[in-house]
Amino acid sequence: QVQLVESGGGLVQAGGSLRLSCVAFGFIFRLNAMAWYRQAPGKQRELVAGITRGGSTNYGDSVKGRFTISRDNAKNTVYLQMNSLKPEDTAVYYCARGIKDPGYWGQGTQVTVSS
Repeated sequence: QVQLVESGGGLVQAGGSLRLSCVAFGFIFRLNAMAWYRQAPGKQRELVAGITRGGSTNYGDSVKGRFTISRDNAKNTVYLQMNSLKPEDTAVYYCARGIKDPGYWGQGTQVTVSS
């Protein structure tokens, strides 16, 4: 069955960096667009970044220039490199299959940025 397993979250100071990873199982990874979403307490889940199967990327306005999404089809893995982190980036980050209407989600990984 489809599984998305995230890792790499944690606690970091403002201005720091983290890299999230998501390993995919149960489907042909290279044929699918992938995305990272996040949800902060009391807020709706929002798109952070997406990457098509061809490698084209798009980003939410709040993370442009700071975050980079990438994929390694040989490892069935999608990454989110997060630099210059801010306290407002604190959220649970979810890996998703698909960009606009994801059909599958990972369990989420907590990212906490302290000021």
